[in-house]
Amino acid sequence: MTKLTLSIKALTLAISLSTGSFVYAADLQSAAAQLNASNTKTIEFSGTGYWYQFGQAPHPKLAWPQFDVSSYKASINYDNVAARVQIVRKQSSEKGRDRPTPVEQRPDQHIQGNYAWSLATPANASAPVANAQPAAVEERTAEIWSTPQGFLKAALVNNASSKSTKAGVEVSFKVNDKYRYVGIINAKNQVESIKTWIDNPVLGDTLIETKFSAYKDFSGVSFPSQIVRLQGGFPVLKLNIDDVKANTNFTLSTPQNVAEFKAPAIIVNAVKLADGVYHLTGGTHNSVAIEQKDHIVLVEAPLNEERSLAVIAKVKETIPGKPIKFLINSHAHFDHSGGLRTYVDEGSIILTEEQNRPYYQKIWAAPHSINPDNLERSKKAAQFKTFKGKLVLNDGHRKIELHSIAGNSHNDAFALIYLPAEKILIQADAFNPPAAGTTNPVPANPYSVNLYSNIKKLHLDVEIIAGLHGAKAVNLSDLQSYIGQQ
Repeated sequence: MTKLTLSIKALTLAISLSTGSFVYAADLQSAAAQLNASNTKTIEFSGTGYWYQFGQAPHPKLAWPQFDVSSYKASINYDNVAARVQIVRKQSSEKGRDRPTPVEQRPDQHIQGNYAWSLATPANASAPVANAQPAAVEERTAEIWSTPQGFLKAALVNNASSKSTKAGVEVSFKVNDKYRYVGIINAKNQVESIKTWIDNPVLGDTLIETKFSAYKDFSGVSFPSQIVRLQGGFPVLKLNIDDVKANTNFTLSTPQNVAEFKAPAIIVNAVKLADGVYHLTGGTHNSVAIEQKDHIVLVEAPLNEERSLAVIAKVKETIPGKPIKFLINSHAHFDHSGGLRTYVDEGSIILTEEQNRPYYQKIWAAPHSINPDNLERSKKAAQFKTFKGKLVLNDGHRKIELHSIAGNSHNDAFALIYLPAEKILIQADAFNPPAAGTTNPVPANPYSVNLYSNIKKLHLDVEIIAGLHGAKAVNLSDLQSYIGQQ
């Protein structure tokens, strides 16, 4: 009887493989029962591993930079769609790249329903303060449902569909009729992977994929001991889990200031640096408008479309009657390229270091269906002008020089902009002037040391540095002081 049963199973498997159909004992209900999903109201898990800084790759083809995580703790309340993630991390060293001295970071991130915030203790304060982070709601919600028990709970109440695939049983559903989740349940009734998509100003509909392996019994809780999460094609988290608890008393209450938070109006100030040159400040990131005879050259499109639209409006008010012909991009980090698509829609030519062009062409081909922007609607083709080493824009009225910043570990496709007649240097991230009264770092920030070295090697006669961060332009002497040069 046993031999006959085994023969039938072998025959069934052979038929399944030959016909392309796949037969699994696993299913959504069995997996939910095995992981006790329906009865799991809260879960807490902790471990160590690595965290990666999304959107800050040192080269368009490289992965996000790595941080060592000495402590990671996630607490989740599924019924209240609430979570708290506490991390202790420090940037990893990387051979061949000089970076600022690593500083221990302790992010404390929260979400409850439609509210997200972080807790941080300001200088000279005794208690942490809640800071609203509405832009983080999508990602943190995705992290809640991208846990094994969370995925199964959501699948059970969102009319999930299932089908057999080569990888296992594929379970898919939508949350709030907007966010799609697709998971794989293996033959052991374990959730093996979860995919979902959220919006990003640069990447559009961005895949978040979480993979689980090496399930263990943690005091009665079946949970993976290894978790890897990828976002934008590269890892953003790798964890070795050492402790898991279910149905703890974890709850969250949204702070009043977070619940009442309203995003401030976007402010763009046009500060005149020279005739026809304006430092566009008013937020965390700046741009610079440079007037030419019959057009405008704009430096930098940071953050997102909202910021870019506000900058465009201010430029047209400050320098009326001229189109923005060129948008110069300093580098591909997401906080400095998040508004580029808006200028493609505006009809501007994107001027960037040549290594960035294929990257932008690739990622801008992806859909932006979750939160459509102007370019998603207009479908305009991007126009590029690229350079390597040096490029000069000269309309007979004003010269604008673009130089690759050589050897800077912050980014390998990195540009500075120089106006020789005005002796103005425009740059991002290589030198961010510290706040008044702040002690300069020792040893000096290698990005800033490298910037000064490039200035000297290129024989640039710089008087003013207009940073793409910072409240105001500074003098060359401020950079010299910052790095300990006379």
